[in-house]
Amino acid sequence: MGYAGGLTQDPTYVTIGDHTETVQVDYDPRRITYDDLLAVFWRSHDPYGRSWSRQYMNAVFYHDERQQKAALTSRAMLEKASGRTVRTEVFFVRTFTLAEEYHQKYLLKRHPDLSRELMRIYPDPHDFINSTAVSRVNGYVGGFGSRAQLLREGEGLGLSPEALNRLLKRIGNRSSQ
Repeated sequence: MGYAGGLTQDPTYVTIGDHTETVQVDYDPRRITYDDLLAVFWRSHDPYGRSWSRQYMNAVFYHDERQQKAALTSRAMLEKASGRTVRTEVFFVRTFTLAEEYHQKYLLKRHPDLSRELMRIYPDPHDFINSTAVSRVNGYVGGFGSRAQLLREGEGLGLSPEALNRLLKRIGNRSSQ
């Protein structure tokens, strides 16, 4: 979680200026493509609604011309398929500023038992924020991922068997989103 899209120096939640709250996705292009990520992005929000503020604006940010072309093409394809105007913006990312610690892994922090367990593994806030395992657990408690996925990767998350069982109970039998 962080801030991008503006020129304000050192944005924070209180002094966000002309930035937008966003996430930065680090990915391995050998495992998932930028186009695949764009498909998830378009399904994960309402691209047709007007944003009520710059801070919460719907936007996709790109790093280079290839990503820009892919984002604009996918937006145009969505407009054509739906027959509706897509209001999600496409911007070059000048900088990305990591949000304050209290904004990180918000969904997971609503589950103190799981948070505490993962904080024992990643006591440094930077390591906690950047941990793939912590991000995965945050996604599961946020409603993303299936029981089958969690069963496949559960041992690799570093949770105790008890915590893993609690997480499995929380997600129930839902299928992947």
